[in-house]
Amino acid sequence: MVTWPLAAYAQQPEQMRRIGVLMNRSEGDPEGQPRLAAFRQALEQLGWKEGRNIRVDVRWGEDKVDLERKYAAELVALTPDVILANGTSSLGPLLQASRTIPIVFVQVTDPVGSGYVVSLARPGGNATGFAAREYGVSGKWLEVLKQVAPGVTRVGVIRNPAVPSGSGQFGAIQAVAPYLRMEVAPIDVRDPGEIERGAAALASGSNGALIVTANGAAVAHRDVIITTAARHKLPAVYWQRHFVTAGGLISYGEDGTDQYTRAAGYVDRILKGEKPADLPVQAPTKYELVINLKTAKALGLDVPPSLLSRADAVIE
Repeated sequence: MVTWPLAAYAQQPEQMRRIGVLMNRSEGDPEGQPRLAAFRQALEQLGWKEGRNIRVDVRWGEDKVDLERKYAAELVALTPDVILANGTSSLGPLLQASRTIPIVFVQVTDPVGSGYVVSLARPGGNATGFAAREYGVSGKWLEVLKQVAPGVTRVGVIRNPAVPSGSGQFGAIQAVAPYLRMEVAPIDVRDPGEIERGAAALASGSNGALIVTANGAAVAHRDVIITTAARHKLPAVYWQRHFVTAGGLISYGEDGTDQYTRAAGYVDRILKGEKPADLPVQAPTKYELVINLKTAKALGLDVPPSLLSRADAVIE
């Protein structure tokens, strides 16, 4: 019998596991890299270190349908142990490409209604993760808008009609509008021309404003939306902080970075043998209100102290 010394066992390399990541943003997006860094940091805290026991393959879909499909196929072809999917536009192509490779998603609106999982408690397939806000939260954007700009009566809702959440979010806003004595109308976000035409039509009347619903296309056209709102003097409410740090007026929504940190926990559990079908889809646990006072001043708005006191961050 051959006896190996203990030192030889200690020198055996750890098994290398492979993690795919499909981001629906561009690689240069200011929010994408910090969130990916939070995911990597959380993995390392759980004992997964790149180059030692994991390899992470990242693709940036730029919220372009063809690109998302291409990269989804590329990642699946690498046969990773698990894939992290950012947003609805990334999750859909990945599920079309594979119904066996485990997928952990973040920031997906209504995963049950969209057919991605059977139920929140028992996802049932190869995907689970962290849902974005419920549609009911969309109505709060209208409430926030009324608080920061009380004179508003007409609201253009920038949404992506190509994804189910586009109609769902608009419907929730539409349901709240009569109680706040507001009229709402959709503005499609498929290209900058549509955004400009919709904002110009809104600005041609009085007391107009914008709500930008959660969707990857809005992220891709973020600068266009913020610039257009400023040019037409339209108060706008967004669903995430990075719109406000880039010059938008106000945002209310879940903390996206927190979801990436929590997603690392699910990836860890899957790498250790658990199945996505048995891991419940979780709702956001942190919401934040962010206000840009410089933008408010440019629009001639006085932000009420009651709103400022609730803000998680104020940009001056």
